[in-house]
Amino acid sequence: MKKPTLVIMAAGMGSRFGGLKQIAPVDAQGHIIIDFSLFDAWRAGFRDLVFIIKPELEDSFREVIGSRMEKYFNISYVHQTMDKLPAGYSVPEGREKPWGTGHAVLCCKDVVDGPFTVINADDFYGPTAFAAIYEYLVSNEDESQYAMVGYRVRNTVTENGSVARGVCEVENGLLTGVTERTKIFKNGTDAKYTEDGETFVELPGDTIVSMNFWGFTSKMLKALDDRFAAFLDDALVRNPLKGEYFLPSVVNDQLQEGSATVRVLPCEETWYGVTYREDLDSVKHAIANMKKQGIYTENLWN
Repeated sequence: MKKPTLVIMAAGMGSRFGGLKQIAPVDAQGHIIIDFSLFDAWRAGFRDLVFIIKPELEDSFREVIGSRMEKYFNISYVHQTMDKLPAGYSVPEGREKPWGTGHAVLCCKDVVDGPFTVINADDFYGPTAFAAIYEYLVSNEDESQYAMVGYRVRNTVTENGSVARGVCEVENGLLTGVTERTKIFKNGTDAKYTEDGETFVELPGDTIVSMNFWGFTSKMLKALDDRFAAFLDDALVRNPLKGEYFLPSVVNDQLQEGSATVRVLPCEETWYGVTYREDLDSVKHAIANMKKQGIYTENLWN
């Protein structure tokens, strides 16, 4: 079996801070969040790496991140651009928003030809998450079975505002559905979400949520390709400027029709990210604590 590939969705990286070179370090050594994901992935066994980026950011991306990683990984760069569309389709006038996470992964179809995992560039996932997904991918022999690292919602919220998470339904270790909730708030050791800003629904703290940490076979790339035109037919009528082709939606479609299953790999790691600028201090504090515990060395690749 081919060794699994790590695919990192980085097309939006740097937008919150005004560019890659302005991304805030999270420790005294100047590491940024993606450095910890790369280090954890390497420790888990990943050696093939695909960065999905904007073409205009490739030079600075290579300078800030890629060049440092070339001694550890076989690296490919994939450009996510709005004009990567099926024949006969064109970008609607006035559209500036990318086509979403499903489109981002679809852009990899010419460089990924075996099992792969997908993560966000600016989220901290934790070492046990990478170890779990790697072990799953190297042992899975069923093309129709995917995997998802499932986090407890209490470990994925911030004190500083709301977050968007895919709330999961799980039966017998298998995913049965994902519902995107865009406004989830911390609520003590639990969480709560709202759709209208007024009515809140409680979420128990141990509820499993998706952090876009998926393990796929190459069948997923075909599914993304096969369904993209139908998505465009609908989106170009209903929401031409902002409609997005979401990865979890395509997973959900396959679950509902019975063409794929998803094994949920429970994870007790705590997610860290900079959804809000105020989150940065808590990320720095968490990294410092993990270094004290010996989870990471001061300089990662020593």
